[in-house]
Parts: sequence; C-alpha cells; structure tokens
Amino acid sequence: MSYVEVLGAKVPIRMWTDPASVEDVAMQQLRNVSTLPWIKGLAVMPDVHFGKGATVGSVIAMQGAVCPAAVGVDIGCGMSAVKTSLTANDLPGDLSRLRSKIEQAIPVGRGMHGDAVDPGRLHGFPTAGWDDFWGRFGGIAEAVKFRQERATKQMGTLGSGNHMIEFCLDSDGAVWLMLHSGSRNIGKELAEHHIGIAQKLPHNQGLVDRDLAVFISDTPQMADYRNDLYWAQEYAKYNRAIMMALFKDVVRREFKKAKPLFDQEISCHHNYVAEERYEGADLLVTRKGAIRAGSGEYGIIPGSMGTSSYIVKGLGNEKAFNSASHGAGRRMSRNAAKRRFTVRDLEEQTRGVECRKDSGVLDEIPAAYKPIDQVMEQQRDLVEIVAKLKQVICIKG
Repeated sequence: MSYVEVLGAKVPIRMWTDPASVEDVAMQQLRNVSTLPWIKGLAVMPDVHFGKGATVGSVIAMQGAVCPAAVGVDIGCGMSAVKTSLTANDLPGDLSRLRSKIEQAIPVGRGMHGDAVDPGRLHGFPTAGWDDFWGRFGGIAEAVKFRQERATKQMGTLGSGNHMIEFCLDSDGAVWLMLHSGSRNIGKELAEHHIGIAQKLPHNQGLVDRDLAVFISDTPQMADYRNDLYWAQEYAKYNRAIMMALFKDVVRREFKKAKPLFDQEISCHHNYVAEERYEGADLLVTRKGAIRAGSGEYGIIPGSMGTSSYIVKGLGNEKAFNSASHGAGRRMSRNAAKRRFTVRDLEEQTRGVECRKDSGVLDEIPAAYKPIDQVMEQQRDLVEIVAKLKQVICIKG
C-alpha cells in the first residue's frame, strides 16, 4: 500500500497502515506530536503501537529541535544479521547443545560479563576507534559516570524484553545469525537523565504532553544531549558487534568440520536520531521503532519468536523520510499477553523452535505481535525483500 494522510495540527500524519486499526491512545500520541512548533514531518510505520513517551513506529522530522522521549530509553537499539556458508544439512537433529553454548558465551537478561570483553581477542573484530570510544566516556553526563564499570561489563550482552539471538534458515536453506539489542543500562540512564532535564525547560511548559519535551539547537542542553546520544548510539552498535563476534566464535567451534564462513554483517539502529536533509532543509530525524531505508540500504525487519523475519533493501521513499518498520509491532501489551495466553499456547506457537517455553517469556508469545507478512505487505513502497528467514533457535533474556 501507499500511505494514507490523516490531518495533523501542523503537518499531515502519513500512515503506512489503516488509521482505523491504530489504538486510540497511539493516535492521540501522534496528533500530539503534530502540534510541536518545530515539526516538519511525521511518518507512521505499519508496526505502529502505543509507546512510553512517544509512539513506537513513528518517524519524526524536526528542524532545530529533538525530543529525547521520541528516541526512547534504549538509545541505539537495533538489529544485526550475517549470512553464513552453513546450510540446514549441517545442523544436528538436537539444537539444545548449540543454544546452551550461545547462552554461555553471551549473557542474557540482566546478566553481564565477569570481566569486560577484550575485543582484541575476538576473531576479526575491528578494534579501530575502540579506545577513542571509551575515552569519550569522560565527556558524558556526570550523573551516570559512576556506571562505567557496569557499562564495560554489559558491553556484549543481550538484555531482556524483546531482545533476542536467533539461529535462522532462509528460503534456500542457508544459515543466518541474527540478534537484537541496544545500549543496555547506560543508554537507559542517559535517556532518563536528559528527558528529566528537557521536561523542566521553560519552552516546554506549554506542550500538550510533557513527554514531548524537546531540546532546541544552539543551547547547552542540546549540545550535552547530542554528545551523550551519539555516544550511546555508538555503544549500542559496538554491543551488537561484540555479541555477533562471540556468536560467530561459538559457531566456528560447534561446526569446526564445516569451516563456516561469514558474509558482511548487516547492522541497523531502530531507536535513534540522524541528521538528514529533505527538500533543502537540514532536519533531525527521530526513528522510534523504525529503520532507515534509503535507496539500496540493507535493513532487518524481525517478526516474533515463532514467525519469519526479513532482510530488506530500502527503496528510498522520501515521503517516509527513507524509513521502514522495525518489526511486526505489538498488538497487545505484555500484561495483556500474560493474561490471555498459557504456556501451552506458547509451546504450540513456537513448535519447531529451540527456545524457552515457560511463563517467563509468555509476554513474547508470537500472537502478541501483528502478523509480520501483513506488515511487510503494507510497506512494499518502502523496502524490497532480499531474504526471508525462519528461526530454528531463539534465545530470549
């Protein structure tokens, strides 16, 4: 489908989904965003749903301002994937050992490494810029500097919620490695710190929603936020890169005879800010639950822990600010999913997948998400499909 325009206060709301299918609370969030004085455009992806602070699946383009809550608290959250030379024929009948080895190598949930991972000891890991990255830790907000030890030990860890590590097969039987994570606790603390500052600024006192508080260009508060934001986005990218290196090392050991090779990694943020130019104007584009899909750019759009995921190539649709959805998108809250479904439902919906099948991940049951194939159909003018993946192992936090 192409987009549908809904009337907004200062800009039209371009929606790549049926507006009638969007929750009332999410539509109100979008209308609130359209009232911001700095807004230049608003695009809504087919996986749209209500989010804390701002709508998930929204792409907000502003001039001279940025809203930290529209990035979210998991700054830089995103996906990484890599195709391997392995095929379905290389896999053992029982995948439980492989799942266990991956979980041993990469801490999940609130877990962290006992000692910070040394990237110099990881096979093929590009260490250029690593020391400079950590050197810039001294320039981030004083309020979170005491978290440095935790930040170093959480580098290369998964986290919880919808974060995952998957071992997948594409339609031709090729094995792919895929994972989803972000900036861990350090990103969350930086986000909450700056959201609190923004909400107290005088220019934000008359907004319809205090969660939409912004920083304005050429102010010290904006400079501080952008410094910390870009550092946290880099942390998230390194976090995924280290996890992928650890993941590859497990695969090398477990499939030693097959001597696996790996293609170039695909990596994309889906909670972040980018400086981009549209119609001659320099804008700050916030994607919360959306990936960049510029012409020819690779991206990753996952489903749920029992459905398909997609490797895509962007079509460069500027009406969507070169964006696409970040996944299937939830159709019910975590609490609603826990009330509605049972562990038996989870077992049924994840049949054939080596994964947790207990009450601790019931909120991630596939039926709590929108149908991924429907989401893909609604954004045919945003991306083209390169590969369709189906997980055989899914690790959740």
